[in-house]
Formats: sequence, structure tokens, C-alpha cells
Amino acid sequence: QVHLVESGGGLVQAGGSLRLSCAASGRTFSSYAMGWFRQAPGKERESVAAINWSGGSLYYADSAKGRFTISRDNAKNTVYLQMNSLKPEDTAVYYCAAARSYSRSYSYPDYWGQGTQVTVSS
Repeated sequence: QVHLVESGGGLVQAGGSLRLSCAASGRTFSSYAMGWFRQAPGKERESVAAINWSGGSLYYADSAKGRFTISRDNAKNTVYLQMNSLKPEDTAVYYCAAARSYSRSYSYPDYWGQGTQVTVSS
């Protein structure tokens, strides 16, 4: 079982930056692949980025490429999402997720956090 808690969301102007953090409980964090998803009002939840257990494999949705960076610190049981050049269309609830395999981390993860709101004003 993995318990995930996101933080770092908020209100930012277009062009600004935010760094989301996701703290995980448990002693097996390093064995999980991690992902970030988002859900905008009236839209389906979508994958944003993912990272395997070592950080050696990364996935980004087209919308995130070149602007977002996912990283992890296994010593701190934390995964991050650095978001730069934010746009109003990035407004959504962002969810952290853990998966037992890398491929599931950006598709069908096993555990979810409660989400953190990101609002980008124009």
C-alpha cells in the first residue's frame, strides 16, 4: 500500500512556474514507477508525465514536452513536477500516482493521491 500526498498547487499567471511535490509513505517507494496526471473541468483525466523507479526512463505527454520536468528523490520518498511557461489550458487538478510497472505509471496506475489544484490566469 502506498499513500500519496500532493502539494505545491496554486494560482499563477500565464508564463509563470510551479513545482508540485508528491510525498509517498512506505519503505518501498523506490520500487514504484510514478506519474502525474491532470483533470480539467469537464474533461477526462490525462497523463502528464511519468518516471521509472531509477529516473532513467521518462515519459511526457505532448502538452508537457519542453515545459514540464518530472523527477524523483528516492531518499525523500518524493516525486516532483516542475512546470514552466504555464498556460491557462494547464489549469486542472493534478494527481500523483504510483504504479508497480513503468508502463502503468502513465496509463493505469495502482495508487492515487487526492490531487492539488493548479490555476493559470491569463
